[in-house]
Amino acid sequence: MESVVFALVLLLAIFVLIVLARSVRVVQQFETGIVFRLGRIQSNVRGPGVHLVVPVIDRMQKVNMQIVTMGIPAQEGITRDNVSVRVDAVVYFRVIDPIKAVVNVQNYLFAVSQVAQTSLRSVIGQSELDQLLSDRDALNARLKAVIDEPTEGPWGIRIERVEIKDVALPEGMKRSMSRQAEAERERRARIITADGEFQASKRLAAAAKEMSSDPAALQLRLLQTVVEVAAEKNSTLVMPLPVEMLRFFDRMAPEAAKAPAAPEEPEPVDEAIEELPAIEPQASVPGLSGLPGTADGADRAPTVQNPVWNRDTP
Repeated sequence: MESVVFALVLLLAIFVLIVLARSVRVVQQFETGIVFRLGRIQSNVRGPGVHLVVPVIDRMQKVNMQIVTMGIPAQEGITRDNVSVRVDAVVYFRVIDPIKAVVNVQNYLFAVSQVAQTSLRSVIGQSELDQLLSDRDALNARLKAVIDEPTEGPWGIRIERVEIKDVALPEGMKRSMSRQAEAERERRARIITADGEFQASKRLAAAAKEMSSDPAALQLRLLQTVVEVAAEKNSTLVMPLPVEMLRFFDRMAPEAAKAPAAPEEPEPVDEAIEELPAIEPQASVPGLSGLPGTADGADRAPTVQNPVWNRDTP
């Protein structure tokens, strides 16, 4: 009889221990306890510590109040400027109303993941490629606002932060962007080179003006150039004339410029041909007195006119 009573007492003690074990609940510091009594949720939530619930009648569900970090799987989309991209992101959120998070949504972790994926695809379609690559802050803020709108009010979940991790581009677009960046750098390099040459030309013009006033400076500059060329030891320098001869010609040039010009020879002028005067003989030719026309009172002998003498006639 005593053994039967001992067994009953032992069973009762075990039952009491089981009931006490099921009645005691421990809530951690980062958790919040929600009690369902016969399926009805109790308005008062249980904070951190030890709490007693009625076995079989009450059921406690714990909700984690920490910030949850959830990665959004990579989503493919087409931007507003018709570029195919693949974007992945990460979202940070926490539960601010545990009752809504448990009652209004079946699995708030899965629900937030799905909303984040659809919102990310929507933001990709409304943005351009340059915004995805450069304006990340504005894009993160807009994505946060899109995800937070359906989650904070109905579900009691607040989105703390959304970050875009990576933007994957097609290989063809990567090559195009590389060529664009290379062309931009080449343009900047050419502008800088042209500006440097312009400033150097101004300095060289000023230096040439200063050296032109002194021939010795020009000669020193020539010798310096020869030394610079000969320093490489990979070229042959040929100087056709020594510098002293060039200086000799330089000194002779002003004297030649001051010498008087030779007089020009006059062109030959043809002289006019002069006519000799006609000579008329006054006496009769001897031996012709007996000829007709030579008698006294008769006709005189015919007058012989001298021909015109040319200066070239002997």
